Amino acid sequence: MNIRLAKPEDLPSIQATNLQNLPENYLMKFWMYHILSWPQISFVAEDPKGRIVGYVLAKIDDDATDESKTDLENGKVYGHVNSISVLRSYRRLGLARKLMILSQEAMSTIYKASFVSLHVRKSNKPAIALYRDSLGFRVAKVEHKYYGDGEDALSMRLDLPT
Repeated sequence: MNIRLAKPEDLPSIQATNLQNLPENYLMKFWMYHILSWPQISFVAEDPKGRIVGYVLAKIDDDATDESKTDLENGKVYGHVNSISVLRSYRRLGLARKLMILSQEAMSTIYKASFVSLHVRKSNKPAIALYRDSLGFRVAKVEHKYYGDGEDALSMRLDLPT
């Protein structure tokens, strides 16, 4: 497997992976905005034939005056993982963990992000285990009815080395 930075020409394959695996889907302009705005923190995993089998899409935020942020978050640069997915036949190979670690390291070293956040469906036990047990995230809060179908999300956070 090859893991590398995501490029704009990868977007159709990234979107196809998302559509196959996740109920949350985004318009192409959403994907493009992230890849062009923060090109150093989103990654793809390729199989030996060069097909994209997984991705992590992330962004950097620094909303110093955002009323919804806690005092700890206000005024700090932080990363946010918008979406991560690995095709079913390529799961349990450590790809999601590797994608996350590369993105987190880039957030910390390039943007000096103090933490990274993400949302995960409360019912997604494998993802929660990855984030909490393997990567060290903690649940910051529960966001009720966060998803379009009314399911709650766990808002998770990982402090990054500074």
